Amino acid sequence: MSAHAITAKSRVTPGMKGGGGPHPQETPPAEDGVGGTGPRETWNPTKGWAVGPLTAIVVVSLLIAGFFLAYAIIIL
Repeated sequence: MSAHAITAKSRVTPGMKGGGGPHPQETPPAEDGVGGTGPRETWNPTKGWAVGPLTAIVVVSLLIAGFFLAYAIIIL
């Protein structure tokens, strides 16, 4: 080893025990998550909205497909 080798010393942070972690009284409480951070939304139902938009998309798609099919038949 060279003379300039860095030796590792054990550091002791003030307020810390030898185990390396803070005291249990100094640890902040764990977060619960973000599930309940906003107001409760009772006006926006979670079910029943998929049928209307899906029906509209299918009907418009069938109309467009029918238009192009009729156009292709007329051109032939």
